[in-house]
Parts: sequence; C-alpha cells; structure tokens
Amino acid sequence: MSGPLSGMKVLELAGIGPGPFCGMMLADLGADILRVDRLEPADLGLPLDREFDVMARGRRSIGLDLKQASAIAIVMELIEKADVLIEGFRPGVAERLGVGPEICMARNPRLVYGRITGWGQYGPLAQTAGHDINYIAITGALHAIGRAGQAPVPPLNLVGDYGGGGMYLAFGILCALYERSASGRGQIVDAAMTDGAASLLSTVYGRMAAGTWRDERGVNMIDGGAPWYDVYETADGKHVAIGALEQRFYEELLQRLGLDATDLPDRRDRSRWPQLRARLRDTFLQKTRDQWCEILEAHDACFAPVLSLREAPLHRHNRARQTFVEAAGVIQPAPAPRFSRTPGAIVRGAPRRGEGAAALLSEWGFDAAAIARFRAAGAHILDHQPDVSP
Repeated sequence: MSGPLSGMKVLELAGIGPGPFCGMMLADLGADILRVDRLEPADLGLPLDREFDVMARGRRSIGLDLKQASAIAIVMELIEKADVLIEGFRPGVAERLGVGPEICMARNPRLVYGRITGWGQYGPLAQTAGHDINYIAITGALHAIGRAGQAPVPPLNLVGDYGGGGMYLAFGILCALYERSASGRGQIVDAAMTDGAASLLSTVYGRMAAGTWRDERGVNMIDGGAPWYDVYETADGKHVAIGALEQRFYEELLQRLGLDATDLPDRRDRSRWPQLRARLRDTFLQKTRDQWCEILEAHDACFAPVLSLREAPLHRHNRARQTFVEAAGVIQPAPAPRFSRTPGAIVRGAPRRGEGAAALLSEWGFDAAAIARFRAAGAHILDHQPDVSP
C-alpha cells in the first residue's frame, strides 16, 4: 500500500452511498480496508456489477451474516485490530446487531467509530427513510439550486451523499485519529448528511445575513442569476460556462467576445441584467463551443467548455494532470487530493465477497488457525484478489 494513510486499519460494514465513498477516499490514500459483506444480496437501490463499482475499489472483503452470534464474535476479534470502523445503518441497528459503539469501544478503547446517516443519530426524523434529495431539501441547499421562477434542480447526489456525507465522515475520522494520538482514546464520529450539507452552505447563510444574498433561486451572483456567471448555448447546440465575477475578468471576457462595454447595460444595475444576458446569449450563439475554446481558453476570462462525462477525461488539462485514469478497463477519477511524498493509488478493484480476506487477516496478525476458525464459524473467505493498479 502507498499513500499518507498507509498502516491505518479500517473495518467497513458494507453499505451504500456515502459510507463506501468515504471508504474509497481512505483506501485511495493508503488505508487498509476490510469490508464486511453480507452473505445474502442486499437491496441497494441502484445495483452495479462489481467491475464497475468504482467506489468499492481498494478494499478486501470478508462475508459474514451479522445476524449470527458467531459472525459478531468474528467482528469483535477484528475490532481489536482495527483503528476505524465505518457503519451506515439507521440509528439503533448496529446496537441491535451487537456491533454498536459502546460494545466495540469497550473491546478496543482506541477505536474511532465512524457513523454516517442522512438525518443523524437523533432528532425527529432520525428513524425515517430518506435519500440525498431529502437531506439537502431541509437544509436550504435544494431550494437554492435552479433557475429563477422554476422548480429546484437536484444536483445529482453530490451535495448530500458525497460532499455533505462521505467527505465529512472521512474528515471526522481523520480528526478523531489525530486527537487519539494525544489522548490515546477513540471516539464516535456522528456524520449526518443534513449537518454536512448545511455546513457547505456556510458562506451563503453568511451572505444572506449580510443582505447580499436573496433567498430566491437564480437571482444571485453565483447561482446563475448574474449574466456573467452562467451557462450559454453555442452554435452547435453545446454549452460554455462563464464565471467572470471580478471586473478585470469581465473586461477580458468582453474584449475576447468583441463586445464594447460602453455599448452594454451597466452590470451593476440588476434591472438591466436581462438585457445584458440577451446580448451575451446572442454572442455565444454565433460560434461553436470549440471555436469559443480557441478564442477564450488561454485568457483570464473565467471560461470553460461544458463537457459531457465522456468528454471530460479527454480534455487536455485533465489528461495532463491524469485527473482520470483507467483501472481494470474502467475510466474513473484518480485518487484525490495529491501528495508530494506519499501519493495515493488505486491498488485493486472492488472485491468479490470474501476476496482478499485471507491475505489481509494474515497481515493484521491472524494466523492460519484463526482463519480456519473464522471459516468454520461461517465466514466467507477467499484466498486471492488481483491488483488493478493503472
């Protein structure tokens, strides 16, 4: 393993969405993760064949039926070796299974117990079902995204599941590990997607309190309300993105577009924004997206082409930085962020149930007799998992 988290031992109770995303981030940066997979297929909502399950990369797997006492006994032995546990059950489920934080941390007081839920571990909605769209709805995030006078637009599941969920869980886990280096004690990390999504809105709430942000969609500086921070269609039906917030960048944009500022509405006058937007719209419709790239990409006009998911890995900047890589035949985002001495890496793809467990258990200090005992107790353990380094 490589990466700044090399040596960290993580036990991940298999789940969906933000928990696996957190695990991918930790695995990419060197953490050694054993995923506890169910023996029975779970209802995952959006099932995905293993070879395409990018978020599950970097792990090894052990199959266990957590409803069996023998499986819980195995988990407790694994807990003794682990630095971190990740679980994404509804509140109370881990406790009912016998793997809640109290019993786990009694077994290993240094354990960092990471929990990820949508609503959090307590509160009026804690026990209700939900998804990203619901969690960002009650924080104000969903309300703020979309065009003026139109319905809110779900921003994929980036704001709740991954930005407000998985990334905050990873951040919390690493903070708890840092604190443990001084105290010698683990603790519980309660990461709620509602909390994380709200945190991501910090500057918006600050600007609203200052009176510089209106509680409406599509009327503010960076929500598509300002004509110079928006998306425009081009002659070939594609789109470009403009973000010329500062005056000097706006002036550069106008110069490259061949527009005279004295012939345009004053951009400080909000009442004239519709006319200014119309002039920009008509201008961008005169050329194709690629023609605008030739005119604008090399200059400080805060410009970028709007690329499709298939186009993005081919862009010259992304190729130069290797932002996307191919691993096991699948184009996927590379590990991020980057480190000068201890770079992260994709070392293996998503495991089959039980794949790689024998090697990992040996690395964690379990001898052949212990592994045989785990198998006899019902653990699904395979002996090998191939590396898929790009």
